[in-house]
Amino acid sequence: MAGDAKKLQPIIIKRIKKGGHAAHGGAWKIAYADFVTAMMAFFLLMWLLGSTTEGDRKGIQDYFANPVKISMLGGSGSGDSSSVVRGGGEDLSRQGGQVKKGETEQKRSSYTLAKLESLKAEQAEAEQARLKMLRDKVEEVLVASPRLTEFKSQIKLDLTRDGLRIQITDAQNRPMFASGSATVQPYLRELLRTLGSVLGEVPNRLTLEGHTDAAPFTGGAAGYSNWELSADRANASRRELIAGGLDDARILRVQGLAASQPFVKDEPLAPTNRRISIVVMNREAEDRFFRGAEREDAPLDVDNARHPPEAGALVQRLPLPRPSSPPASGR
Repeated sequence: MAGDAKKLQPIIIKRIKKGGHAAHGGAWKIAYADFVTAMMAFFLLMWLLGSTTEGDRKGIQDYFANPVKISMLGGSGSGDSSSVVRGGGEDLSRQGGQVKKGETEQKRSSYTLAKLESLKAEQAEAEQARLKMLRDKVEEVLVASPRLTEFKSQIKLDLTRDGLRIQITDAQNRPMFASGSATVQPYLRELLRTLGSVLGEVPNRLTLEGHTDAAPFTGGAAGYSNWELSADRANASRRELIAGGLDDARILRVQGLAASQPFVKDEPLAPTNRRISIVVMNREAEDRFFRGAEREDAPLDVDNARHPPEAGALVQRLPLPRPSSPPASGR
């Protein structure tokens, strides 16, 4: 046993205790990472500033100076679509960038004007088609009536800038009125009442004009001339149209123009110059009429007036020069 004890040797275990790091440890890595991140942010900022325009930089500066103002006005500095960094602005979900309010309003206004112009053109085309149908219907009514067919040559239908114009003219041996008066002949009475029935089916407003030839009016009361005669004949025609079924409120103007607008300009005494003109107005003509009425009602500032009256307004009120050998009385 003693020999066995001598044979046993002690087991020595050496434990190596590792020493700690130096005083700085691993903190330098964190500091270095922060430095690199800051440098990247700095160079990114420099690149952004170098890539933006002066206006965008001013917008960014204004945004940080007063964010509320820029957000309400929109534009550069609050996620403008023209900025390098888009999105945001009034709506944080935007990715393509916002558009300036001024540009939006301008585009919306242009779009609205375009739509209005398109709608106006469509309405004008529809109205033009309706007036053509009215013209065709008047022609059909004249052809269908045996009593009125023979007067077809005295009726002239044409589409003008103001609408459908219906002109009833005198013939050489078939006058519309008694000579020198506003007494309606029987055939004209029937024709006007038939037209009143047809025109009463459309909503358009009308104007009536009476015309005479250039022969001066010498009979009757003193001062009575072709101006009064043409106006009386236009009014007599208005009464016949109303008797045929036309609403009196649809007539906007009745006027006598005497011989100021001859149908045959080279022959001031031609029977065709004695006529009644009925204009079925389109919407544009009605608008011009009411705008003109508004201008006439506006007060005139004589001190600040710069433009004289239009020459046409004066010429319209003056009769044409009389022929050297006029007939004895107007017709």
